[in-house]
Amino acid sequence: MVRYVVVSLMAALCAVGAARGLNLLAATPRPAPTAAVMTLSPRTPAPIEPGEASIAKSADGHFWADATVDGHQVRFLVDTGSTAVALTADDARDLGIDPDSLDYEYTVMTANGPARAAAVKLGLVSVGRAEVTDVQAYVIDKGLETSLLGMSYLGRLSKFEATQDALVLRS
Repeated sequence: MVRYVVVSLMAALCAVGAARGLNLLAATPRPAPTAAVMTLSPRTPAPIEPGEASIAKSADGHFWADATVDGHQVRFLVDTGSTAVALTADDARDLGIDPDSLDYEYTVMTANGPARAAAVKLGLVSVGRAEVTDVQAYVIDKGLETSLLGMSYLGRLSKFEATQDALVLRS
């Protein structure tokens, strides 16, 4: 019985203390609200580290990479769904590879259906400062509209990360 009296007394004291605290808060004058002004500035991109590249998302929602392949410029569509780098016959020709002399021993699935492919090795592929050597690639004989920067390059990077605005590559 004594225990219940002590607990009840403690509860009453807590209730009285809480009521006094609320009264003090209500009696304290509050400053008038002020309008907040926020200045928005354009987002500045993070600095590029050695071995890193940042590719802005294009208006079509894709990531287009202007790469250097063995000293030649090639425009790629970044494609994480592509197992390997895939070159159009025209891009292969620009790299000094003769598509007519290749052995098209593989069949690959493209967005336009099955196509023949020939394996080639690219000495150095770099997007900005993100460089990878000895990259496995395939020249697609027909049906590929643009060269694809696939996982035989992307998978050899130490990191690649897509954000809402950019794709960051790090070798």
